[in-house]
Amino acid sequence: MADEIKAKVIPMGFPDQFAPAAEKKTEAYGLKVAQAIQYDWWSGSGFSATQYGNRYNEFMRRRLYASGKQPIDKYKDELAYDGDISHLNLDWTPVAFIPKFVDVVVNGLNERQFRIKAVAEDATSQENRSRFQTMIQAQSASKDLMAMTQEALGIDMFATDPDELPEDDEEMAMYMEMKYKPLIEVANETAINAMFAENNFQDTQYRLTKDQVELGVSFAKHNFNRGNGVTLEYVDPLYTIHSYTEDPFFKDCFYWGEWKVVPATELKKINPDLTNDQLREITKFGQSWMQIYSPTWNQQSELYNRDTVALLYFNYKTCQEMVYKKKVNPKTGTVKMIPKDESFNPPPEMMEEGNFERVTKTIDVWYDGVMVLGSNYLLKWELMKNMVRPQSSVQHAMPNYIGCAPLMLRGWADSLVNRQIPFADQCQIAHLKLQQVVQKILPDGIFIDIDGLLDVDLGNGSKYAFKDTLRLFYQTGSVVGRSSTVGGEFNHGKEPFKEISHNNGGNKISALLSYMAYNLQKMMEVAGLTEAATGNPDPNSLVGLQKMAALNSNVATRHILDAAKYIHRELAVCLSMRVADILEFSDFREGFINRIGRYNVTVLEEIKDLYLYDFGIRIEVSPDIEERAALEGNIQMALQQKDISLSDAIDIRQVANLKLANQLLKYRQKKKLEREEKMALQQQSVMAQQQLQAQEVAAQLAMAKIEAEKNAKIEIEGAIGQREMAKLQLEAQLKSNLMAEEFNYQMQIKGVEAETITKRDEMKEDRKDRRTELQATQQSKLVNQRQNNTPPLDFESSGNDVFGGISFGNLGRFGQ
Repeated sequence: MADEIKAKVIPMGFPDQFAPAAEKKTEAYGLKVAQAIQYDWWSGSGFSATQYGNRYNEFMRRRLYASGKQPIDKYKDELAYDGDISHLNLDWTPVAFIPKFVDVVVNGLNERQFRIKAVAEDATSQENRSRFQTMIQAQSASKDLMAMTQEALGIDMFATDPDELPEDDEEMAMYMEMKYKPLIEVANETAINAMFAENNFQDTQYRLTKDQVELGVSFAKHNFNRGNGVTLEYVDPLYTIHSYTEDPFFKDCFYWGEWKVVPATELKKINPDLTNDQLREITKFGQSWMQIYSPTWNQQSELYNRDTVALLYFNYKTCQEMVYKKKVNPKTGTVKMIPKDESFNPPPEMMEEGNFERVTKTIDVWYDGVMVLGSNYLLKWELMKNMVRPQSSVQHAMPNYIGCAPLMLRGWADSLVNRQIPFADQCQIAHLKLQQVVQKILPDGIFIDIDGLLDVDLGNGSKYAFKDTLRLFYQTGSVVGRSSTVGGEFNHGKEPFKEISHNNGGNKISALLSYMAYNLQKMMEVAGLTEAATGNPDPNSLVGLQKMAALNSNVATRHILDAAKYIHRELAVCLSMRVADILEFSDFREGFINRIGRYNVTVLEEIKDLYLYDFGIRIEVSPDIEERAALEGNIQMALQQKDISLSDAIDIRQVANLKLANQLLKYRQKKKLEREEKMALQQQSVMAQQQLQAQEVAAQLAMAKIEAEKNAKIEIEGAIGQREMAKLQLEAQLKSNLMAEEFNYQMQIKGVEAETITKRDEMKEDRKDRRTELQATQQSKLVNQRQNNTPPLDFESSGNDVFGGISFGNLGRFGQ
């Protein structure tokens, strides 16, 4: 089936660039473009004879060496004799000399982090920047007056910290670089970083750096479609084509393309109008093309080859004339631009009568196409949608492909690996030769003279047998022999054992190892690497020399870092312009704004107007280990000398830009020195005031001492007089109190005496009355006795002789 249809490359030149836009949109025009690109890269008698095959083989050779899997046929041809290697029993496995250097460079460069910095460059942004700078300069010029006003009125008139105001142009530039950051720039940086993160560009960056080291060229691609939004893709240089250029940045390329092998089922997605018969025919073209031009045809399965098709995805740059009808309103003077077709070309009299004119503008446009290689099938040809155009130069359109080959010469890219290949081959040859030498090494032997091993006559009738001689030699290393024979002649076999010392190839091994070391050293030299950079520094070298050697290696590989920066910056520029595409479609707009504004709500309002601004994108590269170590050394030295404070060191370490960090270090040192000088002057002034105040205080103390002594004497004399007066007063008071007390005592005594006399008289009267009452009572009782003739009465008390609390029981005794 595949033999019925043959893929072929048709000789074709590029069509007319100045054809009308209507003609450029036709498939016939697009097919001519695709066939011209195909002829440019695949014209030749075979795959290796084509421009694409030549470059593919070269790039594949470099990648094989970079992975330590280069072909070994060249080594066999080098060591073979008339093509015969039957006697070479060697291990032909290539030794991975180059991969170590590739890993060192790639991994070292990938440690450098890129920071995107967006600077708004449109007129409005520049005006705002100038206004802010003018305000800062005005505040810096009137700093002292504003400080006095603030102290007098208590009103803060500074828009920023007065201690951070710049004092000269250099400080002003650094201040604007570090302090001024409008929200629109923050919004743009946030949007670009979000798109890089969504596309996992960190992994893509590693592959791009690896391509730079191995192939000397790397490509990336940006695109936008309504299904996937903004995409960033890695493009393999093995399958990338472009117009001839000698520009390392490929800025003058007018077409780009990729050769892709896709399943046949993908064709319907590209062009749904294809019939089944067309699909079958396209598949046959694909099989025929793969047999002729695919370098991996024999390595793939028959099923894979049958169901896949080789397609050419390409972009073509041309120009397009934009026609407008410019109409001026005579009453208001307003101008109205109406888009028209290219065929719009009215006669001059009609334009004069209608008060309008025909205006044209030529712009760059890119067409997007897909072609089945080796056939006349053009699956897609259309004006590219969402072309990237700078706001400041909308007539130019940027390509979707971005590439860089810093070591390009006449269209051919050199690489670090390509420079090392000749010396890697010599190292491999030395390794194989070393195997040959080792294989031919023989152990030392012993020459045994058979005649010398005959029985030795000991002279006493007995003989020393040869077995005893062998046993003695192998056990002790000694030999018994005779210098002459029995007949008295010289015995030539008197030493039956002689050591045979072979040349063990030590000199050859040393020479091969030295040769291998020489080529390894050359591999490092052509790559610009040093032993310190490869992780094997000379143990006898000083640390400072090792750091200088590592720094030299960084300088030698700077072009690779610059290429990565260029691609990263160009992609960031294109992404910045594609934000407008995202905001244009409602399907992506809200979701994108939510992702950007997830952590900063203020940016949401700014991001809506992002497409109105024009940005300049800069890439700040984080310092490498050596540069960061040098900066840290400067910081530590400044800290030890107390030129900066700890807070200054923290701020300096957070600056990613090494140049800006060093400027900030110098600025903080200068500010700290000024503060210290100001403090020293203030301290001197304070000390002078303190001395003056101390003198005044001393004089006041002296006067106060004299006054205090005078007052003390007066107070002492007054105190003595007051004490005497108080003493007299106290004595008078005591005497008065004593006389009053004595009078009281006399009065109390008189009262007691009078009361005693009164009580005695009262007691006498009471007793008299009692006796009278008793006598009356007794008399009454006697009368009653007489009248009633009762027994005699006893008038003594019988226990009831207490009246009124007074006992009368002893009255009889008192009477006695």
